[in-house]
Amino acid sequence: MARYIVGILLVAAVFAVAQHQHHDMSSMPQQQVQAPDAMDPAMPAMQHRHNDMGPHMKLTSLSPPAAADRQRADAIVQSARKVMERYADYREAMADGYRIFLPNFPQKMYHFTNYRYAVEAAFGFDPEHPTSLLYEKTGDNSWKLIGLMYTAPARSSVDELDSRVPLSVAQWHEHTNFCAAPKGRESEYFGKNPKFGLLGSIWTKEECEKAGGTFRPQMFGWMVHLYPNEKTQDAIWSVERQMEHGHGD
Repeated sequence: MARYIVGILLVAAVFAVAQHQHHDMSSMPQQQVQAPDAMDPAMPAMQHRHNDMGPHMKLTSLSPPAAADRQRADAIVQSARKVMERYADYREAMADGYRIFLPNFPQKMYHFTNYRYAVEAAFGFDPEHPTSLLYEKTGDNSWKLIGLMYTAPARSSVDELDSRVPLSVAQWHEHTNFCAAPKGRESEYFGKNPKFGLLGSIWTKEECEKAGGTFRPQMFGWMVHLYPNEKTQDAIWSVERQMEHGHGD
């Protein structure tokens, strides 16, 4: 459990770094990201949804819909909308234990994370207890709640992820091929051409070790973003939107 808590703490830090970076993902070597082997990735009718997000992100593939999937997904969205209402004022979120990660660090989307709920998510799923609330800063002391983030342990199977959020509706993601910068070279997480981190040019073990870094094939656990106040299913469960927020100004 302690390992999972450390992972959640790290994910907030890396998100903050990634959102501050300028990087052209199209210039990076691409890998086809598939769900674990137990899942059939063949979904021709759903190819408008992303399955290729570069070497630092892996997505579950969309599965054929089961009879109750839409009903389950709609119930999650309804619960999430209640959360959005409850925490429209960020001060209510703070009062309930959510904390802004790096509030003075410029970001397009800030994660307000509840570490108690992060631990809870390691053992089960409660749509009213998202690990993170996603806010946009609209003024000096003004925030707009735009979405939620749910998490699941890295060890989760496809069936376990599907039991939380239907894989025919949403795509969970995890961060992969992470090269941690050696001490003294942390500045190389930043800039227009970062070398290390989740948007870095290094994405293989060999390259990472050659650069003196520490390679981790998988970072943190599984995550899924939800934007419950959007109007369409694609917008509510958008993968593209989190990538848009991953390119800082």
